Amino acid sequence: MMEPFSTTAEGSGPFTPSEVEGSPPFTPSAVEGRVPGAEHLEFRKLSVRFGAHLALDEVSFTVPRHTICAVVGPANSGKSSLLKCINRTLDFEPRARVSGEVLLDGEPVSKVADVLALRRRVGMVFPLPVGLPMSVYDNVAWAPRSRGVKRRADLDVIVEQALRQAVLWDEVKDRLDLLGTRLSGGQQQRLTLARALSMEPEVLCLDEFSIAIDPVTTMKIEEVLLQLKATTTVVLSTNLVQQARRLADQVVFLNASRLVECGDVETMFHHPSVPLTSSYLHGAIG
Repeated sequence: MMEPFSTTAEGSGPFTPSEVEGSPPFTPSAVEGRVPGAEHLEFRKLSVRFGAHLALDEVSFTVPRHTICAVVGPANSGKSSLLKCINRTLDFEPRARVSGEVLLDGEPVSKVADVLALRRRVGMVFPLPVGLPMSVYDNVAWAPRSRGVKRRADLDVIVEQALRQAVLWDEVKDRLDLLGTRLSGGQQQRLTLARALSMEPEVLCLDEFSIAIDPVTTMKIEEVLLQLKATTTVVLSTNLVQQARRLADQVVFLNASRLVECGDVETMFHHPSVPLTSSYLHGAIG
């Protein structure tokens, strides 16, 4: 049985190890977490600044292929910035300055010349829905069309499959010509997910994907994500610790822009190396 949703960490800000009795200072051994498996993504001393604000501070870890990696931590710990570095949507932030590297299949994403091709490989779903000003059908068909799929029959199959995966098909199948922006907020969020899935990405990034979705629909999407990892690497940021526990193979804990600890879900929840990790994951702080 699935554990109830936890909102322990929502709205909390970064805290320091000194705020938890017995928590040691950050050490290299605490930030070099790895789990077994072929590396699909690698973060090498990734740092992000927005002017004087340091959003990420030399974060290093790897994500094995075909796993679900949950990035957790209090608000303003750098979770969203980390995800945006993977497919370079952080390029849209004029004040952002990035150092270090993110490697996709061993290739630095900063050196990828065709950024649109990179974003087809790495799908992104943001916390709030971003519906394109076109029909529901065209919202989902836009990416396949951009990569050369023209036949209506082929597009029909892709659109239906993506909408089913996003748990939206039954609600929109009879009104696919409706303007996507006229859907409810939760439906638009799932439409955004369907649009990302229509690209058949090899990496899917989800930034607080359930923020505008009811718990029942969220759990249905979680079931889809568990199936997707057979073909896709999923990286999600979440403030819901129990969501990370249900879904993740790997948990990455960020705090105050730094990587505190990273490891497989069993180790992180039951045998973490850093007391701060246990305190956060079990709701003692946050």
